[in-house]
Amino acid sequence: MPPNRKQTRNAVLVAAGLIPMVGSLMGASSSATDHYAGPSPANVVNVSPAAQPAVTPAAHKSTVHAQPSTPKPAPQKPIIDKAPAVPESVTSGAVPKVNFAAYHAAEESMGKTDRRCHIDWKLIAGIGRVESHHANLGDTDKHGRLRTPIYGPTLNGSLAGNRVVNDTDGGRLDGDATYDRAVGPMQFLPETWEHYAADGNGDGKSDPQNVYDAALTTAHYLCDDGLNLSKVADQTKAVLRYNNSTEYVNDVLGFARSY
Repeated sequence: MPPNRKQTRNAVLVAAGLIPMVGSLMGASSSATDHYAGPSPANVVNVSPAAQPAVTPAAHKSTVHAQPSTPKPAPQKPIIDKAPAVPESVTSGAVPKVNFAAYHAAEESMGKTDRRCHIDWKLIAGIGRVESHHANLGDTDKHGRLRTPIYGPTLNGSLAGNRVVNDTDGGRLDGDATYDRAVGPMQFLPETWEHYAADGNGDGKSDPQNVYDAALTTAHYLCDDGLNLSKVADQTKAVLRYNNSTEYVNDVLGFARSY
């Protein structure tokens, strides 16, 4: 029996419609602590939210048997949040936006390359706060390069609590060809930097005076030795390797918790 034309027309009208818009909103100077003297490379110290554009599929009508040539709508791709939600510690200014971006990028990178580590950006931020007050409150250019390089004291034995550390890099990183000194916002000794150095911003270089590179290098160092940094005991062990001081550990973990 041929179809009832009135019923067919009503069915088409009911089927016609628009797909609603789908969108997603994604959400100082360093202190002269005893880690400047640093152990050997094996255990030496030392590494905005933007709204994504809504994806609006083109409106289409449902296919009916009377129109077999009408193409079916392409399946909608899921929207992936690429920017993290900004925590209160960033909106309040406790952690500068550029530093947060660097710390969080380091966490994400380690989540892909060293999944056993489970490092959290807040632990990296705790190191950054104690070592350089987040690179002098985020005093960087848009690429994360420090506007004013940060150096620790010369390790020539004149500072109480720090042993002599002879030059290991020919002055390339720290500007001193006789003795070493810690460099950058995370205060790496040159020898340690060379061992763990990472390119955190993808520019093909590993620069201790760049917050992205320094943050990822810090993550590499803290995650070394197979540590699982979701455990407080391993967090303590990692930070102690960064600086063998209980007070230092308490400061770093305290700031991390506050973030």
